[in-house]
Amino acid sequence: MKKYTITVNGTAYEVEVEEAGVVASAPKAAPAPAAAPAPKAAPAPAPKAAAPVAAGATTVSAPMPGKVLSVNVKAGDAVKSGDVLLILEAMKMQNEIMAPADGTVSDVRVSAGQTVATGDVMIVL
Repeated sequence: MKKYTITVNGTAYEVEVEEAGVVASAPKAAPAPAAAPAPKAAPAPAPKAAAPVAAGATTVSAPMPGKVLSVNVKAGDAVKSGDVLLILEAMKMQNEIMAPADGTVSDVRVSAGQTVATGDVMIVL
């Protein structure tokens, strides 16, 4: 018998493996209790395919990963540079995401409660 230590998801388990064709002369020790199988992680939802952005359109992308707390505009709204488009919570701070230029909102790609990654397009002007 050979003893090995196997680490699964950060938990170490000691196991004994008997070599094929080798007869053990010493009495066998009681088998180690079987480790409970690790819980399976829920599968991540498939990312939605983003619609292409029209040429000349201005996009407002997430500057950091976070959670959208509120969206203050909808498609068709006219906005001026500096208007608050949405509130993004990141690292327990609320960040106002503002319009980079004057324009009309053509597409809102996020909703309240949604998480975003750095660089995700949130609004198209």
